[in-house]
Amino acid sequence: MTDEKPHTKANEEKPILITSALPYANGPLHLGHMVEYIQTDIYSRYLKLKGRTAVYVCADDTHGTPIEVNAKKQGKTPEAFIKEWYKSHKKDMDSYLINHDSFYTTHSDESKHFTEKIFKLLLEKDLIYTKEMELMYDPAEKRFLPDRYVKGICPKCGAADQYGDVCEKCGSTYNPTELLEPYSAISGETPVRKMSEHYFFKLSKFSDKLKTYIKDNKGLQPEIRNQILGWIKTGLEDWCISRDGPYFGFNIPGRKDKFFYVWLDAPIGYIASLSNYIGDKDFKKRTQKAEKFWNDSEVVHFIGKDIVYFHLLFWPAVLMGSGFKPADNVVVHGFLNVNGEKMSKSRGTFIMASDFFEKTKPEFLRYYFASSLTHSMTDLDLDVGNFKAKINNELVANVANFVYRTLSFTNKNFESKVSTVRDERLIESCIKKAELTGKAFEEFNYREAVRLIMDISASGNKYFQDNAPWELIKENKEETQKVLTDCVNMIKILAILFKPVLPEFSEKVAKQLGLKDLNWNSLSDRLENKKIGKAEIIFRKIEDLNIGVSEKMVQESKVDGFGKLNLKVAKILDVREHNKADKLLLVNIDLGDEKRQLVAGLKPYYPDTSVLVGKHIICVTNLEHANLRGEMSQGMMLAAETKDGKTVEVLEAPGAKPGTQVVVDGIKPHVAVIKFDEFLKAKMYVDNHGVMHEGKALTANGKEIKTKVVKDGSVR
Repeated sequence: MTDEKPHTKANEEKPILITSALPYANGPLHLGHMVEYIQTDIYSRYLKLKGRTAVYVCADDTHGTPIEVNAKKQGKTPEAFIKEWYKSHKKDMDSYLINHDSFYTTHSDESKHFTEKIFKLLLEKDLIYTKEMELMYDPAEKRFLPDRYVKGICPKCGAADQYGDVCEKCGSTYNPTELLEPYSAISGETPVRKMSEHYFFKLSKFSDKLKTYIKDNKGLQPEIRNQILGWIKTGLEDWCISRDGPYFGFNIPGRKDKFFYVWLDAPIGYIASLSNYIGDKDFKKRTQKAEKFWNDSEVVHFIGKDIVYFHLLFWPAVLMGSGFKPADNVVVHGFLNVNGEKMSKSRGTFIMASDFFEKTKPEFLRYYFASSLTHSMTDLDLDVGNFKAKINNELVANVANFVYRTLSFTNKNFESKVSTVRDERLIESCIKKAELTGKAFEEFNYREAVRLIMDISASGNKYFQDNAPWELIKENKEETQKVLTDCVNMIKILAILFKPVLPEFSEKVAKQLGLKDLNWNSLSDRLENKKIGKAEIIFRKIEDLNIGVSEKMVQESKVDGFGKLNLKVAKILDVREHNKADKLLLVNIDLGDEKRQLVAGLKPYYPDTSVLVGKHIICVTNLEHANLRGEMSQGMMLAAETKDGKTVEVLEAPGAKPGTQVVVDGIKPHVAVIKFDEFLKAKMYVDNHGVMHEGKALTANGKEIKTKVVKDGSVR
């Protein structure tokens, strides 16, 4: 992530308007949607916790051909159709504690007002023109067909049943008129070509302004900045902003048969939702105030990487052209995979938000996502085993257990009373970590924020354990009470820091501490000489987890993945260069009861090969032997790699003897020989220097395998 902060001193006290991409009112929300809404909600809650003026708005995206067609199929009006999905979406948002200041709809008077106003302003500035287009027309349905409603054979690769704009098999883009053997996705009839007049926005005129906007926007992720600048360099085409009827949307003024394209009025829904938040009864005042608030505030969009073009080219150009301020920052996240694969209905990995909510606590998902989210477009993976292990080992065993054991001990032995802080240095160190946590939240690096919070909790557990209050109380009751007071103050800090991620958990902890309000300014306040509330268990471990993912698939993934590996510690005896490959090294190892040769692609990362000699490394011993450029490789040594691929570090087990089995709790070593593609299915990764599989550490002789350099990354 970038080291640059999203806020500068000049605009630090501006109100902050926060938006999430609008869910389409054509179906239920799935867990992929929740990545963005949870990510945005955490940021909004953090800012409010700090006392900033922050407004979080969103809305249902309600216009377009799919809604008009599907409503008709169900025998409903589009208005009734979108109203049902609004209720469904709002219920899901509430279930996951998404705290919008306004969750509205694009089918609103405010949205119509701003769409028509922006269109008029663009017309007045000669930024919109009309021209004739050749389109596909369904004679049976008597309607023009949008690209996605024309299907046929890809003109590039010959794949059948492809959409009219892009081939899902080869990735080629084209016009619907180029499809071979086209047919209407609505009627099945062969469409004909027909001319129609449409409105175009002069996006091409904004190349220089957009280039400056992107370059000057210091909050943008570097990879996004480079991607957008690349698109601008190749040339921007003018944008068609109209559609033919029948269509569900807003009519273009004076044209009964023409409608605004959904991608024009959808982002305008942000401003409309802001108007709804302002809520002035006078419509004119409400919209005027919304316009002023938009232009006077710091606007931050949260979006997925699939809609970058719309939000960083089309939308800012429309705003610039109509006199509105474009967003100050656009935070882009990746997609959500399930068990390492794209969400798929056929494989049972397409999980609806409502289904997940019924199976486990929504705050568990908030924690899981937060512990993975960084300021990057990297995809997230909801690994069922890792999810369960992470919640049980971190959130329950570490945090919730620390809270309950401290408060219940205080209830039982000191009539729920705390005294004074004993270790000021300990509390101050926690506050310093809290300040770093805030910086991580501000920079959208939630994973680092969660890591810092968990460090505080871990130090609290260690402090409790090291002081053993159950023993200390027998000798010095007053000192024991002070130890517990220290722990209670650490819990208060945890409750404040966790509030953006786990709002209900934090409120319950606050109640047990006897506190009415948790805010950032109270981090340094000491909780002393007072009576706390009654301790109650807030989170319990997940025993069984069936969240819609096929259990058979989960078990198969274990057998096909890590469960098929036989890992052992090996000592490197000597290393020499491969005489037929610049990047390969020949590594002789001692496995205790045998010696082997490995071929490893480590030369670029270890130019001084002597540093490898004597290391106790981790070897896959049951991998099928392979001839690599004339040299036999009798296994594979494992290495950690950073996500950018720039740093590679061999995995080591310094204190273990050659031949020691490397294991993960609950998974037995496999002895049969496996092929390389079977090895690739094994899911191992580095999390805060720990080498993990499904949330559990790899160990040798009971000692966890740790990296020295790579903090987070993959294992190869």
